[in-house]
Amino acid sequence: MNSDFWHGKRIFLTGHTGFKGGWLSLWLQSMGAEVHGYALKPSTKVNIFEVAKVGEGMANSVFADIRAADRLSQAMQLAKPEIVFHLAAQPLVRHSYVQPTETYEVNVMGTVHLLEAVRAIPSVKVVVNVTTDKCYENREWAWGYRESEAMGGHDPYSSSKGCAELVTAAYRRSFLEQVGVALASARAGNVIGGGDWAEDRLIPDFLRALDAGATLKIRSPQSTRPWQHVLEPLSGYLRLAECLYTQGSLFAEAWNFGPNDEDARPVSWIVEKLAGMRQDVKWLYDETSQPHEAHFLKLDSSKAKKRLDWEARWRLQTALQKTLEWHEAWRNGENMQAVTLGQIAQYQTDGEVR
Repeated sequence: MNSDFWHGKRIFLTGHTGFKGGWLSLWLQSMGAEVHGYALKPSTKVNIFEVAKVGEGMANSVFADIRAADRLSQAMQLAKPEIVFHLAAQPLVRHSYVQPTETYEVNVMGTVHLLEAVRAIPSVKVVVNVTTDKCYENREWAWGYRESEAMGGHDPYSSSKGCAELVTAAYRRSFLEQVGVALASARAGNVIGGGDWAEDRLIPDFLRALDAGATLKIRSPQSTRPWQHVLEPLSGYLRLAECLYTQGSLFAEAWNFGPNDEDARPVSWIVEKLAGMRQDVKWLYDETSQPHEAHFLKLDSSKAKKRLDWEARWRLQTALQKTLEWHEAWRNGENMQAVTLGQIAQYQTDGEVR
């Protein structure tokens, strides 16, 4: 990744108040990009946007709903971006069972609204739409899903992201490639890292139990996921955007950014590793009935490795350690913007997988 490429680039980033969006915004700021954000206000009382002072270095931060098409279009017109990253979403599987209509409105029509806004702004050259590894029709295969596999999804969240992929493909073919806008989608695994306080996610639940001295209840202990530090997929999004900007339609397609095969691990493995790092946590399995979630999910990222020269750098053990270090720094009242930028800088200088 070429940091110089990003200096002075005008970026429109949806979802900048979220976990991944906060990290991406700070990374772009550290490289000298002009970042314009569009998102709802942070959804949790404690959040990375406020804790790490993400908004301080942004050119503009608009708090609005991705479903407000006119407001979104107006914000993008004022920003006049060259590159658009679309991260705004309803990101939780279990919440999608409670609020399916909201999930489809945000994840499907929100994507439509974004791409409609892009069509009206001549400055845009690149769009990266971030979806999820759960967009695939899950067949509980033991091997990783490739970008050519069928879209699907049992739960509303997964299904909505599969729909967003189909919307992306249709807009690329019907509208955007004709006017020279390079549109790609990016699919990542279960992302972890400091600054995630979302409900019903394993690592945040672990850290909340740790902070409160409570017993952690673990659901679906044998479910296997492609775990990775948040900087892994973000580095892929940045690398993809560079290639889209410089080489256009050659890279305007779907991309997987998953961890190394050995880092697709069951929930029980993650908990045992974390408990080994922090002896003061108690946990047990929650045996009550749970909404359906896929049992085995793994990504094949060979295309990104070959064509983008991208590869995950931090192994799962390192990712877990960095997450605990970030959280411990926050508990100790440290400057979390500096801590976050420090981890980004370390990731950039780590030239080998470790």
